[in-house]
Amino acid sequence: MTFVSPHCARSAPNFDPMNKVLVLGAGGQIGTELVAALRSERGPENVWAADLRADALIQPAVALDATDAAAVRALVAREGIREVYQLVAMLSATGEKMPDKAWALNMDTLFIVLDMAKEGLLDRVFWPSSIAAFGPTTPRVDTPQYTVMDPTTVYGVSKLAGELWCQYYRQKFGVDVRSLRYPGLISWKTPPGGGTTDYAIDIFHAARRDGRYTSFLDAETRLPMMHMEDAIRATLQLMAAPKESLSVHTSYNVAAVDFTPAELAAAIADKADLTKDQANRVLNAVLEEITNALNRKDSVTLVGFGTFVQRHRGARTGKNPQTGEPVQIKASNTVAFKPGKSLKDAVN
Repeated sequence: MTFVSPHCARSAPNFDPMNKVLVLGAGGQIGTELVAALRSERGPENVWAADLRADALIQPAVALDATDAAAVRALVAREGIREVYQLVAMLSATGEKMPDKAWALNMDTLFIVLDMAKEGLLDRVFWPSSIAAFGPTTPRVDTPQYTVMDPTTVYGVSKLAGELWCQYYRQKFGVDVRSLRYPGLISWKTPPGGGTTDYAIDIFHAARRDGRYTSFLDAETRLPMMHMEDAIRATLQLMAAPKESLSVHTSYNVAAVDFTPAELAAAIADKADLTKDQANRVLNAVLEEITNALNRKDSVTLVGFGTFVQRHRGARTGKNPQTGEPVQIKASNTVAFKPGKSLKDAVN
């Protein structure tokens, strides 16, 4: 099996570490942590972050539609960017609801950066593939680098097609494009993004939020997974490798661990056996989060129990209950609570 080990020693980078970098899709699960790692390696001023919305991104950052070729080209030219990590994609679960849009987004954004590299505007490109490019007849144990690939989702089809286009641009035009077939990636820093393996993240959010989780996968479905830190490390290692040392121009397999929804659920249940002190810390954390959410003017729903919501009361004229004289009441915020059905049923 050919794979990039996330634990192997880093070699000296085979590129100018001061070259400016652009990460497209920087607000996503991978992009959030990749931007941080690149900035640690090359300096914050040399790594641009771009996504449809830039308000949550750390500068230098820009709001950018990755399907707008002219806008991407303008940013690259203006900032002297020589390396692009193209992470924009519509994932499996979401893509199945709108396959035509998923195909267009996943392919158009790839061609934009490949064509720029073909024209000499970029030195190298990173584009992630996925285990979604495999399929039901792909060997599940020690999956070979070159094997049967029969994807069953539009996301997987687009990844397989993208791998072949990367190889074509490398062989035909000499484009330095590199890729990893990521397994499911586990990270706590961003919410799930709509991929099949995202259950491994969503299950923790649901356990904390609702106390239960309904898996859309069979309980015994075993999928390969990797911690995000290892995936980022493998990505940086691949991008630092000398171009002539790379023998795979589609996408490298990259491996870590595997587990089933049933095994993950059992591990969470085991860890939920808390001491009194731990339970108090959990309770305080929940109360603090409710308070913070209300300060942000968000509503907070505890399923079955009820919903807390902040309400604003404007300035108004009231009456002094003792004297009957009119008094001016300042504007203020208050918290309202709407009980849930389970709570209502429990007290009646």
